[in-house]
Amino acid sequence: MRGVSIEERAINLAHYIIDSKDTVRGAAKKFGVSKSTVHKDVSERLVHINHALAVEVRRVLDENKAERHIRGGLATKLKYEREHNK
Repeated sequence: MRGVSIEERAINLAHYIIDSKDTVRGAAKKFGVSKSTVHKDVSERLVHINHALAVEVRRVLDENKAERHIRGGLATKLKYEREHNK
């Protein structure tokens, strides 16, 4: 994301998260930036750049947060199933 302004990066990250319903971690990996950068861009900077977009991203991030425990449980289940099948 070199050569892209912070504002553009925040907007690009927001559109990606909204379209893909991806997590902060997934967006960070896709764009090659840290989780902290993604979080700061979409949680703090975006509010000042495009408030409506910030509200949409917040909805997706809140949904991801609510489902986080389910994804963690599934990952643990898969881990133990793989160990058991060895």
